Amino acid sequence: MPTPPRKIDLDWVFKRAAPEPNSGCWLWMGNISDPRGYARATNLHARSFLAHRLIYEALRGPVPSGLQLDHLCRVRSCVNPDHLEPVTQLENIMRGEGISARNRRKTHCVRGHPFSGSNLLIYRNGKERTCRICACIRAKITRDRHKDDKET
Repeated sequence: MPTPPRKIDLDWVFKRAAPEPNSGCWLWMGNISDPRGYARATNLHARSFLAHRLIYEALRGPVPSGLQLDHLCRVRSCVNPDHLEPVTQLENIMRGEGISARNRRKTHCVRGHPFSGSNLLIYRNGKERTCRICACIRAKITRDRHKDDKET
C-alpha cells in the first residue's frame, strides 16, 4: 500500500528554498550535510530527510516503489519538483556522469572500432565489454613477446 503524501508547510519550504531565475531551480538554503551534496531537511522529531524527496512527495505524491528521484537539472541542492523524475536506479546512474555511465554510452573503442555485432566482446558476467579487433591485436602482441622470450 503506498504511503500517503507527506504534509509540510509550504511557507517553511519557501523560506529555505531560493528560486534561481535562469535555471528555474529552487536552491535549498538549509542543511546540505549529505556527503553527496544533497539537501537535507529535519522534521520536529529531529528526523532527517532528503529535502527534494520530502518536497516532491508533499506536492506530487509518493515516489513509486522501486524508483528514485533523478534531478533532471543535475543540481543536487535543487528541490523544485518539476526538475525531478521518478526513475529506476539503473536509469538514474546511466543519466549521470559517473564512470559507468560514460563507458556505457561509448559506441566505439579508443581506436575507432564499433562496439556492436561480432566485434563486441562481453565478459565478467556482462559487466565489461571490449572490442574484438583490439583484443586480437593485444593477444598477438602477447604471443609475439612470449615467442621472443623463449628464443632468447
